[in-house]
Amino acid sequence: MCQSEARRGPELRAAKWLYFPQLALRRRLGQLSCMSKPALKLRSWPLTVLYYLLPLGALRPLSRVGWRPVSRVALYKSVPTRLLSRAWGRLNQVELPHWLRRPVYSLYIWTFGVNMKEAAVEDLHHYRNLSEFFRRKLKPQARPVCDLHSVISPSDGKILNFGQVKNCEVEQVKGVTYSLESFLGPRIPAEDLPFPPATSCGSFRSQLVTREGNELYHCVIYLAPGDYHCFHSPTDWTVSHRRHFPGSLMSVNPGMARWIKELFCHNERVVLTGDWKHGFFSLTAVGATNVGSIRIYFDQDLHTNSPRYSKGSYNDFSFVTHMNKEGIPMRKGEHLGEFNLGSTIVLIFEAPKDFNFKLKAGQKIRFGEALGSL
Repeated sequence: MCQSEARRGPELRAAKWLYFPQLALRRRLGQLSCMSKPALKLRSWPLTVLYYLLPLGALRPLSRVGWRPVSRVALYKSVPTRLLSRAWGRLNQVELPHWLRRPVYSLYIWTFGVNMKEAAVEDLHHYRNLSEFFRRKLKPQARPVCDLHSVISPSDGKILNFGQVKNCEVEQVKGVTYSLESFLGPRIPAEDLPFPPATSCGSFRSQLVTREGNELYHCVIYLAPGDYHCFHSPTDWTVSHRRHFPGSLMSVNPGMARWIKELFCHNERVVLTGDWKHGFFSLTAVGATNVGSIRIYFDQDLHTNSPRYSKGSYNDFSFVTHMNKEGIPMRKGEHLGEFNLGSTIVLIFEAPKDFNFKLKAGQKIRFGEALGSL
């Protein structure tokens, strides 16, 4: 026997040893291909997790029989974030023993850099559960509202992006965009909205920009877990309509926003639309992992992350009635709603061309500070 054949001996024996498992795997993959898509995802999910966790090449033989791992994005999207967030919400409602409150809250304060000196109640024993601690109120003087500028920050947080809306696309972070129409949703009858239906990108934008010489602007504010979780009215305006999108509850931190295109369009959100002195104005509260609870103080009919609502649908509610022809008037700085844990606020509004933001991308901002003015 020549040396080359001797060297190939172990390889040939290994190939024969793998022959029967490969046949079995091919049969199994053939059976999987006949399954429904949900069942197929369920069966391939454990292998995909192992593929990304095990050392490189550990599951390479599977690729020889036609198996391909699910992408990391698809894998993350398949995680039942709504169910996990619902479970987390129930856990947050559990009352903690009096002796356990200080160590639990102190760990959270240390981890996320919470400033308890701003809290209306600094005594940690006052908060019966995690939910009450997350939704703590601030001292009245802790966040003075800027009266010199027309638009203020509705919350504490970090500025992810801001500027003019171009080509009906809005940046969630630098270089990653989402569709304005997908984010705000399909149009409904004109009598229920401050703008009529649209059929294309150009007409959609033109219906939002109701006054000649105006432009459409946006601002994205990310609330970290350590931030103050309530949000307020960013200007004097009238809320005429609410649209609730049940959806996923994926993380909205900047790293994830760079990773998943149109993340804000996938996640559960509540869109409030109306008018201010320069035309169209909207504020959208976007949910996130463990933040299935979005509360709007004047909207008692809103129930987020509810099992009765399915992803991909939306629910409309008009605040314009026969008794109330205008809607809900909101004053700048007035309490508007709250999150559990942290999330994202997106402002989309119409303003004259000389509107200027007083911001830098990535800067920290607090509720009441100026976003921009004319």
